[in-house]
Amino acid sequence: MSLNILTSSPAAAGGARPALKPATEISQLWQAGQAWLQTYWLQILIAVVIGAAIVAALYAVRHLGGRLCRPGHARGNWLTVLGRVVTKTTNFFIIMVAVRVVDGYAQTPPALDKFITFFFTLAAVLQGAIWAREFILGAIEHKTSAEHFRGDAIINAMGLIRLLVSVVVFAVAIVVLLDNLGVNVTGLVAGLGVGGIAIGLAAQGIFADLFAALAIIFDRPFNKGDQISYGGSSGTIESIGLKSTRIRAYTGELRIISNKNLLDKEILNVSGRGHIRLPFTIGVAYETPPEKLARIPAILTELVEAQGGKAARAGFESFGASSLDFSLLVDVPGRDWSVAHPLRDRLMVSIVERFAQEGIAIPYPTQTTFTAAPDGTMIMPYATTVAGD
Repeated sequence: MSLNILTSSPAAAGGARPALKPATEISQLWQAGQAWLQTYWLQILIAVVIGAAIVAALYAVRHLGGRLCRPGHARGNWLTVLGRVVTKTTNFFIIMVAVRVVDGYAQTPPALDKFITFFFTLAAVLQGAIWAREFILGAIEHKTSAEHFRGDAIINAMGLIRLLVSVVVFAVAIVVLLDNLGVNVTGLVAGLGVGGIAIGLAAQGIFADLFAALAIIFDRPFNKGDQISYGGSSGTIESIGLKSTRIRAYTGELRIISNKNLLDKEILNVSGRGHIRLPFTIGVAYETPPEKLARIPAILTELVEAQGGKAARAGFESFGASSLDFSLLVDVPGRDWSVAHPLRDRLMVSIVERFAQEGIAIPYPTQTTFTAAPDGTMIMPYATTVAGD
């Protein structure tokens, strides 16, 4: 028995096929379905059982995904992200997967197979878009899960990110779906490209700052509360917005700089360092005996350790204009200047006291002027005396 009823042509000899009315097509499809059921009922029954098992398995996987993203799990955890993606599996997709898998085994008529293929393609494309959207948003939340990314700015950013991701993902899904249905999408893609370029040029400043904000969120060059130096300025990060970042200067004023301009500068983040380095240059008189000069590095190291610091370097640096210069680099543990500044003050006082005890002079800047006669003879700056006067 032939099941391809819709493809038979009563006017094949004339070379022309008359158009069938919808009622006739439905009638023929119904007849083909009856014939299919009568002929392949056993295969259909087995296919239904297999399909039901597939549906049950997919529902079980979706339920497992729901358990992974329960409130008890940490926000932004990758397992939670995976669970969110799985829970977004639609019933329509689950059913169409089962139907498509058993379609060939059940010897489905060509007309019905065409409908199944269409609906499976529709379900697969839409489901892929939904999964992609949830995974992207979950990855972003994973990056912004730290406490310093809480606040209105991040909430607003996530709202805008959800909108942009949804528009892009579903636009791509629609184009893919139309292409699978045989529609020429070349003009549509070109139109979307031109429209995107026009919008990008019109709002390039806004988008530049927005993407810079996203770069800060993902790359995290600094966080709220960090102390940074950028360009010729420095301060503490107070908030990170979609367009600008607010920095409280050490002198008290609030500086607002666009995200793009801030990232274009070299940023020195001083909050992450483990110590503060204090540099000193200490000059001693040229008249200091060599044996005392040799002891100065050990003396400086001893004074630094007594104050709770660490001498990274203590040694002879150079011959200065009016002194012998020693270099001292002191590392103070931590990053708190309220600890480093008092230590520096105490250390400088202790150096003066110790040098006084050792008889080591810290000279004033001095300059000696010698006067010469035209013939080069030195002229003494004081009157000479004759012996016996």
